[in-house]
Amino acid sequence: MQDPTKEQVALTSIAASAALTIAKGIVGFATGSLAILSEAGHSLIDFGATLMTYAAVRLSGKPADEQHHYGHGKIESLSALGETALLFLLSGVVIWEAGKRLVLHEPHAVNADAWAFGVIIASIAVDFFRARALSRAARRTASHALEADALHFASDLWASLAVLVGLAGVRLGSWWADSAAALAVAAVVCIAGWRLGRRTIDTLTDVAPQGAAQAIREAARAVPGVVRVEHVRARAVGTTTFVDLAVGVSRTLPLDRVNAIKDAVAAAVRQRLPGAEPTVATEPVALDNETVLDRVMVIARNRGLAVHHVTVHELEDRLALSVDLEVDGRLSLRAAHAMADALEGAIAAELGAGVEVDTHIEPLQPHRAGGREAPPERVLLVARALAELAQAGHALHGVHDVRVRETEEGEIVNFHCRADPALSVQAAHEEVDTLERALKQRFPSIKRVIGHVEPPP
Repeated sequence: MQDPTKEQVALTSIAASAALTIAKGIVGFATGSLAILSEAGHSLIDFGATLMTYAAVRLSGKPADEQHHYGHGKIESLSALGETALLFLLSGVVIWEAGKRLVLHEPHAVNADAWAFGVIIASIAVDFFRARALSRAARRTASHALEADALHFASDLWASLAVLVGLAGVRLGSWWADSAAALAVAAVVCIAGWRLGRRTIDTLTDVAPQGAAQAIREAARAVPGVVRVEHVRARAVGTTTFVDLAVGVSRTLPLDRVNAIKDAVAAAVRQRLPGAEPTVATEPVALDNETVLDRVMVIARNRGLAVHHVTVHELEDRLALSVDLEVDGRLSLRAAHAMADALEGAIAAELGAGVEVDTHIEPLQPHRAGGREAPPERVLLVARALAELAQAGHALHGVHDVRVRETEEGEIVNFHCRADPALSVQAAHEEVDTLERALKQRFPSIKRVIGHVEPPP
């Protein structure tokens, strides 16, 4: 989004540069002062630089498009690089001319009058307020171009002070003071250009912002569920810091939990680095505290297989596992057996070649099987049979909520029953299994029975 503050400050800087350039040029030629003329040249370059800055802040505010996926923020860095080149060019010209005057002892008549002192004092005041305004705007908007302008005018202020000292020296009779002041201007400009150029090149070559990587790592590590931070990359483009980050998470976590961790990491990075646009990737990590069940379920999930009823036995010399594997009931036995062999091989590769793995293959139950409610008389008949069988087993009673559905493959029965609240889950499960098998034996047309046992109300 375009920032009007940046444009307003840039326009003000253009007007100030133009006024100072004209004033210093007139006074410099009128007085013959090389220091003032070098300052005029400096201001002329500043004028051109501020025009570049104005264009840069307008273009850099454009949103990302098909050709510029990361926006246009680096246009400001290019503008700052151009300003750096102009600074060094001006410094070279001034050093050449001042050095020639000093080495060849060529005194030039310099009229250090009130106009000369007045324009330099005015320049110092303008540069002070202009540099302060630009610096504040640059910090607020993270603008490299405005920062470059602020650095320029801060150097102008010190350079103008050197010129002021030089004029005072000329007024006191030291003809060389003007050339010495010009050299001081050139030195200040060179130092400013070096600092600006180094920062600009760092931005253009994607040097990570100072301290950003450490701050990102600390923010990511603080998020629950993050096992470790794999790698961090950060680069600044205008006001935005683009972050590429990979974190390790437990491989046993479900996908929705992994996505929640990614969102939490991104939010933590944005809070730590305002203006950041993080891209977070996750990498599965095997933890030391994973159980055998966890590891088997991860293997099955990665192979797209449905497994349940995983039983683990720790024998004296080996580990024995049994796994129920559900496959499409229409598959041939050969194809299903190949899937079971592949699963067993993957488990052995994970847990060690000495592990004993047995798979029980069973047809995968359809998730959306078609069917219809059985007639009331059929439901009543099944309910009576369930009550009779439960009474014979003595552990279950209170059969209720009996439902019977007819499908193309046979009947499906659902029922609820009650048992002693102190009965263990294992014992209750075995009693329900016994009741289900007895019902299927009495009614061969029943394909599946699902019983729900509960304590009395």
